[in-house]
Amino acid sequence: MMRLEGKTALVTGAGSGIGLAVATRFAAEGARVVIADRDADAAAAAATLIGEAARAAVMDISDEQAVESAFAGLAAERWAPDVVVANAGVQLFGQDAPAADLDLDVWKRTLDINLTGTFLTVKHAVRSMLATGGGSIILTGSPTGINGEGRDFTAYSTTKAGIHGLARTAAAAYADRGIRVNTVVPAYTETTLVSTITSDPESRAAIIGRIPLGRAGAPRDVEGIMVFLASDDAEFATGSLFAVDGGMTAL
Repeated sequence: MMRLEGKTALVTGAGSGIGLAVATRFAAEGARVVIADRDADAAAAAATLIGEAARAAVMDISDEQAVESAFAGLAAERWAPDVVVANAGVQLFGQDAPAADLDLDVWKRTLDINLTGTFLTVKHAVRSMLATGGGSIILTGSPTGINGEGRDFTAYSTTKAGIHGLARTAAAAYADRGIRVNTVVPAYTETTLVSTITSDPESRAAIIGRIPLGRAGAPRDVEGIMVFLASDDAEFATGSLFAVDGGMTAL
């Protein structure tokens, strides 16, 4: 049985990595999927890969006009989403740093995309869902927003903590309107976002050494919990963090 049959989902940052894996799985579970990415070529390629159930949407989540226009266009074309996965983000390796060494521009650029961009996605997802009777919003968090894993990544870790707080407040604000908001917390997941770590055997081994299950995460590890939260099986789940981190945040 396809658990998302009849639903329409929008996934940001779906041109690659976790976003692409989730969008592909959503389509396999019966959903129509909007591949939202600021890279038009990546979005188009991902939509082509998934097939007829997918369409591409160019969306820079840090630009409110772009986000608002994307949701308005989907509504006009009867593609208003029942599920929104706010997954897009950046981690500025080689630039993010402990607080005393962090350049203000790096701080601002990270917040603009990760936290402000996620807020704008949530804002316009909620507005869309209020008009259609509700839905499920899923944010992508990180262990760095929970514990000290990201001590050398002040900006990134702060944005992820903010995302966790945003999910809780939005969940509380809109629960009575049929909108659920949850956060999925993956561990270190090997995608192009973390290629700096993946290509450094010493750094990679150090991170994996802090994961009780003893391996790095892969995009496929995140798909299942995303499907659950998008589906009607999760109708009583809101305002929660769902860790898919190999036990990292249990330590």
